[in-house]
Amino acid sequence: MPAQLPTFVHRCCVYYEDTDAGGIVYYVNYLKFMERARTEHLRSLGYVQSTLAGEDLLFVVHSAQARYLAPARLDDVLEVTVEVVELKRASLRYRQQVRRLADGVLLCEGQVTVASVRADSLKPRAIPGALHSALAAEPGLSPAGE
Repeated sequence: MPAQLPTFVHRCCVYYEDTDAGGIVYYVNYLKFMERARTEHLRSLGYVQSTLAGEDLLFVVHSAQARYLAPARLDDVLEVTVEVVELKRASLRYRQQVRRLADGVLLCEGQVTVASVRADSLKPRAIPGALHSALAAEPGLSPAGE
Protein backbone atom coordinates (compact mmCIF):
# COMPACT_ATOMS: atom_id res chain seq x y z
CA MET A 1 0.00 0.00 0.00
CA PRO A 2 1.51 3.39 -0.97
CA ALA A 3 2.22 5.99 1.70
CA GLN A 4 -0.64 8.43 2.13
CA LEU A 5 -0.15 11.97 0.97
CA PRO A 6 -1.17 14.90 3.17
CA THR A 7 -4.40 16.69 2.27
CA PHE A 8 -3.58 19.19 -0.46
CA VAL A 9 -3.82 22.84 0.66
CA HIS A 10 -3.96 25.87 -1.64
CA ARG A 11 -3.69 29.40 -0.24
CA CYS A 12 -5.35 32.40 -1.82
CA CYS A 13 -6.17 35.95 -0.87
CA VAL A 14 -9.56 37.65 -1.01
CA TYR A 15 -9.50 40.53 -3.45
CA TYR A 16 -11.93 43.41 -3.79
CA GLU A 17 -13.45 41.76 -6.89
CA ASP A 18 -14.37 38.71 -4.74
CA THR A 19 -16.58 40.73 -2.39
CA ASP A 20 -20.10 42.15 -2.53
CA ALA A 21 -21.23 45.66 -1.56
CA GLY A 22 -20.99 44.69 2.12
CA GLY A 23 -17.33 43.70 1.83
CA ILE A 24 -18.10 39.99 2.27
CA VAL A 25 -17.04 37.30 -0.20
CA TYR A 26 -19.89 36.67 -2.64
CA TYR A 27 -21.07 33.08 -2.15
CA VAL A 28 -20.30 31.79 -5.66
CA ASN A 29 -16.65 32.83 -5.31
CA TYR A 30 -16.06 30.01 -2.82
CA LEU A 31 -16.68 27.64 -5.76
CA LYS A 32 -14.03 29.56 -7.71
CA PHE A 33 -11.55 29.19 -4.84
CA MET A 34 -12.30 25.45 -4.76
CA GLU A 35 -11.83 25.16 -8.54
CA ARG A 36 -8.44 26.85 -8.32
CA ALA A 37 -7.41 24.50 -5.51
CA ARG A 38 -8.40 21.44 -7.57
CA THR A 39 -6.40 22.79 -10.52
CA GLU A 40 -3.34 23.33 -8.31
CA HIS A 41 -3.84 19.87 -6.79
CA LEU A 42 -3.62 18.31 -10.26
CA ARG A 43 -0.54 20.45 -10.98
CA SER A 44 1.08 19.16 -7.77
CA LEU A 45 0.59 15.63 -9.11
CA GLY A 46 2.33 16.63 -12.36
CA TYR A 47 -0.75 17.23 -14.53
CA VAL A 48 -1.55 20.53 -16.20
CA GLN A 49 -5.10 20.93 -17.45
CA SER A 50 -4.07 22.60 -20.71
CA THR A 51 -1.81 19.63 -21.47
CA LEU A 52 -4.58 17.17 -20.60
CA ALA A 53 -6.96 19.01 -22.96
CA GLY A 54 -4.37 18.56 -25.73
CA GLU A 55 -4.50 14.83 -24.95
CA ASP A 56 -8.30 14.85 -25.45
CA LEU A 57 -9.12 14.88 -21.72
CA LEU A 58 -11.17 17.43 -19.79
CA PHE A 59 -12.48 17.38 -16.25
CA VAL A 60 -15.95 18.90 -16.02
CA VAL A 61 -18.02 19.55 -12.92
CA HIS A 62 -20.98 17.20 -12.76
CA SER A 63 -22.36 18.43 -9.44
CA ALA A 64 -21.42 20.66 -6.55
CA GLN A 65 -22.77 21.23 -3.09
CA ALA A 66 -21.61 23.82 -0.62
CA ARG A 67 -22.44 24.83 2.93
CA TYR A 68 -21.58 28.36 4.03
CA LEU A 69 -20.71 28.76 7.70
CA ALA A 70 -18.97 32.12 8.18
CA PRO A 71 -18.00 35.04 5.94
CA ALA A 72 -14.61 35.80 4.46
CA ARG A 73 -13.72 39.45 3.95
CA LEU A 74 -11.41 41.59 1.85
CA ASP A 75 -7.70 40.75 2.34
CA ASP A 76 -8.35 37.51 4.27
CA VAL A 77 -5.89 34.78 3.38
CA LEU A 78 -7.71 31.51 2.83
CA GLU A 79 -6.63 27.89 2.91
CA VAL A 80 -8.59 25.67 0.57
CA THR A 81 -8.21 21.92 1.07
CA VAL A 82 -8.68 19.21 -1.53
CA GLU A 83 -9.36 15.56 -0.70
CA VAL A 84 -10.34 12.85 -3.16
CA VAL A 85 -13.04 10.83 -1.40
CA GLU A 86 -14.32 8.71 -4.28
CA LEU A 87 -12.53 7.60 -7.43
CA LYS A 88 -14.18 5.72 -10.26
CA ARG A 89 -13.11 4.86 -13.79
CA ALA A 90 -14.26 8.17 -15.33
CA SER A 91 -15.16 10.38 -12.35
CA LEU A 92 -14.07 11.46 -8.92
CA ARG A 93 -15.58 13.21 -5.94
CA TYR A 94 -13.71 15.78 -3.89
CA ARG A 95 -14.33 17.03 -0.37
CA GLN A 96 -13.18 20.61 0.06
CA GLN A 97 -13.00 23.12 2.88
CA VAL A 98 -12.20 26.83 2.92
CA ARG A 99 -10.71 28.21 6.14
CA ARG A 100 -9.42 31.63 7.11
CA LEU A 101 -5.69 31.27 7.77
CA ALA A 102 -5.54 33.85 10.58
CA ASP A 103 -7.87 32.00 12.95
CA GLY A 104 -8.56 28.64 11.28
CA VAL A 105 -12.32 29.27 11.15
CA LEU A 106 -14.15 27.01 8.70
CA LEU A 107 -15.94 29.32 6.26
CA CYS A 108 -17.29 26.94 3.65
CA GLU A 109 -17.27 23.22 2.97
CA GLY A 110 -18.54 21.15 0.13
CA GLN A 111 -18.24 18.28 -2.27
CA VAL A 112 -17.70 18.42 -6.00
CA THR A 113 -18.10 15.53 -8.43
CA VAL A 114 -15.98 15.82 -11.55
CA ALA A 115 -16.33 13.74 -14.72
CA SER A 116 -13.55 12.84 -17.11
CA VAL A 117 -14.63 13.49 -20.71
CA ARG A 118 -13.15 13.61 -24.20
CA ALA A 119 -12.29 17.17 -25.17
CA ASP A 120 -13.59 16.73 -28.72
CA SER A 121 -16.99 15.14 -27.95
CA LEU A 122 -17.56 15.69 -24.21
CA LYS A 123 -18.34 11.96 -23.91
CA PRO A 124 -17.07 10.06 -20.85
CA ARG A 125 -13.47 8.92 -20.94
CA ALA A 126 -11.52 6.78 -18.51
CA ILE A 127 -9.02 8.67 -16.36
CA PRO A 128 -5.55 7.72 -17.67
CA GLY A 129 -3.83 5.00 -15.64
CA ALA A 130 -0.96 7.04 -14.19
CA LEU A 131 -3.26 9.90 -13.16
CA HIS A 132 -5.79 7.43 -11.73
CA SER A 133 -3.00 5.84 -9.66
CA ALA A 134 -1.82 9.24 -8.39
CA LEU A 135 -5.38 10.15 -7.36
CA ALA A 136 -5.86 6.73 -5.73
CA ALA A 137 -2.99 7.52 -3.33
CA GLU A 138 -4.98 10.38 -1.77
CA PRO A 139 -5.50 10.21 2.02
CA GLY A 140 -9.29 10.72 2.07
CA LEU A 141 -10.00 7.95 -0.40
CA SER A 142 -11.65 4.90 1.13
CA PRO A 143 -11.06 1.46 -0.37
CA ALA A 144 -14.78 1.37 -1.25
CA GLY A 145 -14.25 4.49 -3.37
CA GLU A 146 -12.25 2.54 -5.91
